[in-house]
Amino acid sequence: MTKASAPLVDLDAYFARIGYAGPRDATLETLRALHVLHPAAIPFEAIDVQLGRGVDLSPAAVDAKLIGARRGGYCFEQNGLLKRVLLSLGFEVEALIARVVWMAPPDAPPRPRSHMALRVVVDGQSWFADVGFGGNVLTAPMRFDSTEPQATGHEDFRLTPVGHELRLETRLGDAWAPLYDLSLEPQLDADFESANWYTSTHPTSHFRHGLRVGLTTTDARNSLLNNRLTIRRPDGSSERRTLTKTELSEVLSDLFTLPVEPAWEPLLEQAVRDGAD
Repeated sequence: MTKASAPLVDLDAYFARIGYAGPRDATLETLRALHVLHPAAIPFEAIDVQLGRGVDLSPAAVDAKLIGARRGGYCFEQNGLLKRVLLSLGFEVEALIARVVWMAPPDAPPRPRSHMALRVVVDGQSWFADVGFGGNVLTAPMRFDSTEPQATGHEDFRLTPVGHELRLETRLGDAWAPLYDLSLEPQLDADFESANWYTSTHPTSHFRHGLRVGLTTTDARNSLLNNRLTIRRPDGSSERRTLTKTELSEVLSDLFTLPVEPAWEPLLEQAVRDGAD
């Protein structure tokens, strides 16, 4: 476990970005509040990967992108930022790495470990935090010492032992769907560099193929795959739309709050073509 000896992030700028004006104490209430507000304000997206720009995990680059430029990011950026925020507030935090199994056939070969999550200690109790898992992102921290279903503002989740790891599952209707298998060995920042390189550059990385954007508020899970928009609400209702290029640009700006750039035009055109396949 490590604690920050000096601020690792501009907390004023971060809190303004997510709309937080509460206490700055290392309490469970603070952790819960940040876990709701962060994924509701900072979209999940990997647009820079598709544009061939790469993903820089240095704190200065992440802060300039996710806070200053009001962009989004994927797990290494999102949870790396939250980790520094929590450390700056005085929380004890460890970074963990996971192997994604979401939507994988049962007989599929194992994927590389390519997802980052956090263990946060509050008053001696370990909590699981993750603000970077796309359209199925957690909206509340979870207790590490329980295998029982845990409620969030959206679906229930649970952590179940799988060998020496823990599997995060979400309840979809009457069934439980696996999301990823979490290694409990703490990781250093350097340990995520190779995972980030794979995720952002390898030809088989799904982030290289298809536009994926997510934003989860208290009202809805908003997910975009190419030009197909899905909105899922806590009451179980949902809607789906197929977007034109103009509508896609508007949705990225208005719903997902992203500053759409002229350089994204070819990407949006490709997303519409891919959505028609």
